[in-house]
Amino acid sequence: MSSNEPAAPSSFRSRVSALVPPDLKDMARPAARRVGLAASTEGWWQESAAVWKQPRRNEQRDRWCNVCRWQGSAFLGEAHTESAKCPQCGSIARDRFLLWCYTKRSGKMRGARVVETSPRLGGEYRAYMQRWFSYRTSDFDLSAHRGDIQLDLQNIELPDASIDVVLTPHVLEHVPDTEQALSELFRVIAPGGRMYLQVPLVYGATAAPTTPEFHADNTPVFWNFGWDLTDMVRAAGFTTTVLVTNEYHQVLRGELSAPDPHGDGFHVDTLLEHVRVDDLTVAADDAQSRLMGFEPCYHFATWECLRP
Repeated sequence: MSSNEPAAPSSFRSRVSALVPPDLKDMARPAARRVGLAASTEGWWQESAAVWKQPRRNEQRDRWCNVCRWQGSAFLGEAHTESAKCPQCGSIARDRFLLWCYTKRSGKMRGARVVETSPRLGGEYRAYMQRWFSYRTSDFDLSAHRGDIQLDLQNIELPDASIDVVLTPHVLEHVPDTEQALSELFRVIAPGGRMYLQVPLVYGATAAPTTPEFHADNTPVFWNFGWDLTDMVRAAGFTTTVLVTNEYHQVLRGELSAPDPHGDGFHVDTLLEHVRVDDLTVAADDAQSRLMGFEPCYHFATWECLRP
């Protein structure tokens, strides 16, 4: 702000903000932006801190988005891996968990060659990632998701050891030949590189769908993966662990009671039956899980796959 610019509007905004309850503030924020009483979401990808920066103390209240660093009293929608939407960047809970697992476990990897397969988020998120990494996006046919490059995971047309990090959220279940896809991913990831792999983990053991199954973008599902995906990842050559929240880790170890899924499609009984607790690693404590909306706990698991 220049020295000759009046401070009254900022002071007025502060006084108004202090009088508005947090829940009402979140509901009113879109209208407040239109009349200049709240900061615009435009340009967050240019202004936000580095993607690997942990939340500051003043950001560890209520809810916080680790993608765009928004903070407020509540995410939009219900507590679900496909919901709890950030009002600023549009990330849903599983988007935040994937990015958290990568940045929490990898630390600062500025300039790393990163490929993300079929990411949900659009241009703002991609511009943000490109500030910190040599970041590209891919899709199988460039129809359901816009990507920089077209890749079939069963036949990846990239050179050996040409990628440092692969982020692949909810894609592998749509690939017919899992073994071939994992082999190709191992080939293109450089030694010392890594992959963060998410699938909808709703069953304890892997099986093909008994009836035709499609996800929201009309993509067929070939596999409903279980905990034994770990064996497939290791067979491809990776060293792997499954990253979960602390609460889920306690549930799976029998230290907390099993949650009631309330018909949300997650078969908690088979997840408990088939889990191998020695394959699990806690990636988010209880406070972090609440802060970023990793709820309910049994919705969140991501395979960390390290390339020797």
